[in-house]
Amino acid sequence: MKILKALPLTILAVGLYSCEPNEPVDPNDEEVITTLNVELQGVSSTANLSFQDIDGDGGDDPVITVDKLEANQTYSGSLTLFNESEDPAEEITPEIFDEALDHQFFFASTGATSFAYTDQDDDGNPVGLTFDLTTGDAGSESYTITLRHEPSKSATGVSQGDITNAGGETDIEVVFDVTIE
Repeated sequence: MKILKALPLTILAVGLYSCEPNEPVDPNDEEVITTLNVELQGVSSTANLSFQDIDGDGGDDPVITVDKLEANQTYSGSLTLFNESEDPAEEITPEIFDEALDHQFFFASTGATSFAYTDQDDDGNPVGLTFDLTTGDAGSESYTITLRHEPSKSATGVSQGDITNAGGETDIEVVFDVTIE
């Protein structure tokens, strides 16, 4: 009789001991981005900026290519992102688009070039996968493109492209040294 009373407890204990815990799933894990391509379409010319760092920080130097831009020109820009550390390479752009509420690109220039967002998330806040870039006079400057994961899009200046109060985590930040002719 004592054995019958102890049997359910023994089965329960063995069952609980043999179960392995499930790993939590985070659907908004930060993306692995090894490549950022910037395509710029102007009225009379196109230009491309590209960053590729397949082995990540601390390995080989990244490969950066930059086409020359025309002075006083407006370009329609678009970004594509990849994780080329996987085989086959995975395009990350659709994931950024699908999770637009949790992402925003920020653009900065050391010169007269200005950037304007041309896309938005479901709440009407900018994303930055597409944008307009307007160059100034001929010269050299640097463009910094930063992707923030879970920025505070309602913070002061963020919807105008000011990264100062954005918070969040940086998924990728690239500096392109540009020549404007």
